Amino acid sequence: MEILILVLLFYNLLQKVLTSKELISLGKSRLIRMPRRGLILQTRTHWLLLGLALLCSLILFLYLLECAPQTDGNASLPGIIGENYGKEYYQALLQEQEEHYQTRATSLKRQIAQLKQELQEMSEKMRSLQERKNVGANGISYQGNKEQAPSDLLEFLHSQIDKAEVSIGAKLPSEYGVIPFESFTLMKVFQLEMGLTRHPEEKPVRKDKRDELVEVIEAGLEVINNPDEDDEQEDEDGPLGEKLIFNENDFVEGYYRTEKDKGTQYELFFKKADLMEYRHVTLFRPFGPLMKVKSEMIDITRSVINIIVPLAGRTEAFAQFMQNFSESNFHNYTLVSLNEEFNRGRGLNVGARAWDKGEVLMFFCDVDIYFSAEFLNSCRLNAEPGKKVFYPVVFSLYNPAIVYANLDVPPPVEQQLVHKKDSGFWRDFGFGMTCQYQSDFLTIGGFDMEVKGWGGEDVHLYRKYLHSDLIVIRTPVPGLFHLWHEKRCADELTPEQYRMCIQSKAMNEASHSHLGMLVFREEIETHLHKQAYRTNSEAVG
Repeated sequence: MEILILVLLFYNLLQKVLTSKELISLGKSRLIRMPRRGLILQTRTHWLLLGLALLCSLILFLYLLECAPQTDGNASLPGIIGENYGKEYYQALLQEQEEHYQTRATSLKRQIAQLKQELQEMSEKMRSLQERKNVGANGISYQGNKEQAPSDLLEFLHSQIDKAEVSIGAKLPSEYGVIPFESFTLMKVFQLEMGLTRHPEEKPVRKDKRDELVEVIEAGLEVINNPDEDDEQEDEDGPLGEKLIFNENDFVEGYYRTEKDKGTQYELFFKKADLMEYRHVTLFRPFGPLMKVKSEMIDITRSVINIIVPLAGRTEAFAQFMQNFSESNFHNYTLVSLNEEFNRGRGLNVGARAWDKGEVLMFFCDVDIYFSAEFLNSCRLNAEPGKKVFYPVVFSLYNPAIVYANLDVPPPVEQQLVHKKDSGFWRDFGFGMTCQYQSDFLTIGGFDMEVKGWGGEDVHLYRKYLHSDLIVIRTPVPGLFHLWHEKRCADELTPEQYRMCIQSKAMNEASHSHLGMLVFREEIETHLHKQAYRTNSEAVG
């Protein structure tokens, strides 16, 4: 329609041009008489111009057709506006589009199937390599020549596990060489390195850390719910005879630590509420995919714990300890009296050797310690005769008179047991609380009886285990608290013991912010006095 209008306009324009030429000719005819032959020539010229107009219109029409924009799949359906197409026409279009998408989907499915087949072939290759490894007492044993460079990726990952302290303890020169674990639950992470900005208990708010722990727990569940032949666990049925399936709500606690040149180790514990057995899974990430090291079942029902507490005086603290002891449904205790100068190492040594009824798990404890029944389960899970000793890090509470200075009376002890930055700290420099089997204690040689007075004996014992082949599990635990009490550093202590005592006393009082408030108390009071004086002056004026 638009092209037709353009042709008509072009024709009218030519007509006007011709008309003007005719008028000019007529004007000239008044001066000069035109011959008849000129009229014939004029007529031919008129038809020639008309032909040129039609030719230009045709060229313009072809040009518009060539330059018209091409339609795509997202354009409107073809047809002139207002013109009705039949239902069959649109059904044909829809069928054409559907066939196109079906062809695309078939192609994608074929590619996915090919990728699955390649992945399965790769998994079978890795499984065949794993089957060639010998099965050891602790699950999968990665044997081979460690000095020889690994021939493939899997052997390299195995060599990283060999080098790490996973299946056997690494002999360390001192306590400063220990890489402690950090413990975690589904909701919280208990971290040792607090500094001035971090907190002793945090939710894994960082997405990378949260995703990492979620992935590890899911991997542990996969190992438990789909065990291999070499897993040290028995198939168990549920109450209705169905296969027992664990989920994330059965996760009790976990520990992880990273050796910078080897990888990250994870120890996971799962338990059904109506069962006493725990499922223990050890995973390792050697700067690559997660790998299973061990999966086993741990029955703690027959694991007896001897809680050994050395004491001299401290009657009030002992009464509080016994109250906690009774609330935990433990009633059997034995008092061993020594008529000699108090020596903590000597008392623990006598208590450890007093048991003569076979192998037993021992918890060396102080009278100022508040522990939960959950902690005792952690004690059972993380100590193993001939293999592991447990050195939990205690959460030490600050002076309640400073922490709760805004209250008339500090709250009861049970309400003070919280992991907050201003309420306490992880006592990572103390090694007095430990869970270990009697056989390991006797084999290592027990405490050094040459150490007298306060402190030092626990560090010597700790160093003995670091020099042995036993694995030392060092991690903060939420169910173990050191209650505040005033410390007195005796003059007869050696310079090293006195320095350790003063250090412990200073760190035991209050947090950094509370100590700062105490140091600048006079300056704060002066400021408040000036503010009050200024306010009163303005009120009087």
